[in-house]
Amino acid sequence: MKRLTDHLIVISFDCLSALDYPILKGLPHFQELLAHGSFCKKVESIYPSVTYPCHATIVTGKYPNRHGVVNNTLLQPGWKSPDWHWYRKSINGTTLYDEARRAGMTTAALLWPVTAKADIDYNMPEIFANRPWHNQILVSLLNGSPLYQLKMNRLFGHMRNGLAQPELDDFVLESTVETIKMKPDLLLVHFTDLDTERHYHGFSSDKAHEALRRHDDRLGRIIKALKENGIYDKSTIIALGDHSALDESMAVQLNILLKERGFITVTGEKVSNWKAYCKGCDGSAYVYTKDRETTQEIKLLLERVQPDPSNGIETIFTGEEAAKMGADEHCAFMLEARLGFYFKDALNGSYIHTITPEDVKEKRYTYGSHGYSPKKDNYSTILMAAGKGIRSNIEIPSMRLIDEGPTFAKLLGLSLKDIDGTPIEELLDN
Repeated sequence: MKRLTDHLIVISFDCLSALDYPILKGLPHFQELLAHGSFCKKVESIYPSVTYPCHATIVTGKYPNRHGVVNNTLLQPGWKSPDWHWYRKSINGTTLYDEARRAGMTTAALLWPVTAKADIDYNMPEIFANRPWHNQILVSLLNGSPLYQLKMNRLFGHMRNGLAQPELDDFVLESTVETIKMKPDLLLVHFTDLDTERHYHGFSSDKAHEALRRHDDRLGRIIKALKENGIYDKSTIIALGDHSALDESMAVQLNILLKERGFITVTGEKVSNWKAYCKGCDGSAYVYTKDRETTQEIKLLLERVQPDPSNGIETIFTGEEAAKMGADEHCAFMLEARLGFYFKDALNGSYIHTITPEDVKEKRYTYGSHGYSPKKDNYSTILMAAGKGIRSNIEIPSMRLIDEGPTFAKLLGLSLKDIDGTPIEELLDN
């Protein structure tokens, strides 16, 4: 297959929404990208539309139940801080970066989800120190490229403030600029500043708009670095979002109801036994059950609760229906939240919790979330592409997140097998 570009730079601005387009087209560096390239402001995400499944979809071209990353976190009932799908082994089948390496290309990934222990030349995986005895830098070093990460931490580690934003993205940016000097064939970068601000301040907050402007500056620095290293004219720049977000003021805590009805047993502060458990995906939730009898009981319970709008459940899907939408077929049910609501895994408190400023300040709850059905109104994300191999001034009416991986593969002269998406040929300058 013909290779259309020498260097593919994929920049994920987590939580970038199609609704941001009017702002983006007025910012200088996004404006430059749009002036020379093409875009789609109606990109349909996946279900559940949360970060880790989305990023696994972007590099595989598959829906979550086919690539295996069906949620951000693992099913670990009662854990206050469940482990995430950090590791490459969570993904079934091949990925864009695997195929690039197989073809002899140089690859780099900075805080790209689900890349811990991946075969990537310059790998700084997104992985957290999730135990009191863990050290963040050591955890990162052990699961990525040690020498590369040591160099980035030596040069720019002083910029970080733990996982706090915008310092974390500033560190990732400087590391990206430094990595561009190595001229990788494929560079994947994940920025989370905007997502953080939307969670804790709301979708259209001043803080979110400030993050958009910071992202414009970051895009400008990356473009400048490509020019300074003499590879701008040989490169393709992709700027994309993984999902949108919606504001919320109420949390649905179904496990409290399940505990009251005897489906969950808590001993001390730990779940000692469960027959049914609600695993939140923010705007949606999986309900898992241990046996058929419990499934029938939960079905009756949900059908009693759902009709009352104050209970926050918009739609109840069966496991089979969830599978058809690309979600986890192993769930008994999948729940979609009403506007203004999202799901939490809490085991204590009230079934419906009204979110307070103190809740958000202490980071117990948020003001904005994703995870909702990609079919919800005004919930699309966006993709912008410019450079070698991309046609100019084309607006793609609509596309899906599953189409991105196959399109990127084609730019590199590669092919992803056994996929759900298709390349967006209208974007490509063949």
